[in-house]
Amino acid sequence: MYMSTKLSLRERSILTGLYLAKFDTEGLSFLGFSSFTEAFNVVGHALGVQPATVKNYRDEFDPVFPNDRKGWHKRPLREYCKVVLENFKELHLEEFASLIKEVVYEEGEVDSLTEEAISIEDGGQQTFAKRLLTGQAAEHFFKTRYKEIDLFSGFEIEDTTRLGCGFDFKLVSPKTYYGIEVKGIAESCGNVTMTSKEHSIASLLRERYFLFVVKNFKEEPFFEMYQDPLDGRLGFARIEQQVIQTCWTTRL
Repeated sequence: MYMSTKLSLRERSILTGLYLAKFDTEGLSFLGFSSFTEAFNVVGHALGVQPATVKNYRDEFDPVFPNDRKGWHKRPLREYCKVVLENFKELHLEEFASLIKEVVYEEGEVDSLTEEAISIEDGGQQTFAKRLLTGQAAEHFFKTRYKEIDLFSGFEIEDTTRLGCGFDFKLVSPKTYYGIEVKGIAESCGNVTMTSKEHSIASLLRERYFLFVVKNFKEEPFFEMYQDPLDGRLGFARIEQQVIQTCWTTRL
């Protein structure tokens, strides 16, 4: 078995299809997805491939496993898919799910460990699907679609997701720049939360700040964009929460 860090994008897509074919609905719920369509949409966009690509690889492996789908049963398994099958087919559910998290998350094992830690702290409510949906999948969706928006014509993109500057992307032109904060929700409508930092930066940039919301990953994703989201149209409500910070100490 070769290391997951050496897998190509195609192999990562194939591996996800193999997981979904082998573990079927049990594998879906284990990762926090409510349907195959949602899994195809979220994982596909998170990887930067078409959702149909993930579906096609699941269909490729369906004839190998005892599920209710026929898949691509009229043709032999392609050789490069056979290689992935032989290397990973013996993995059990938990081990395979951990591998999927590692190969789909852009930060690999670090993000996977972070997810597990957050899940423990919030009582298990933080799922792989939720983390992808609220971050990576929606962000990749934006990166593939922003050039279609006339207002952004001629702008260069800078990824600021790891900089903590109050927005995910900076679009730059010779005359100005825009800050773009990207959010994702599973349904066609739902709650969107801005952090204190995002709200502060939005109040400073005003018309140069955009909230880009990708909706309906459960069926067919689409986006809505709000320029100057604090202008009163969205009616944000301020919510204050008391945070209890836990630390661990020992005497040496």
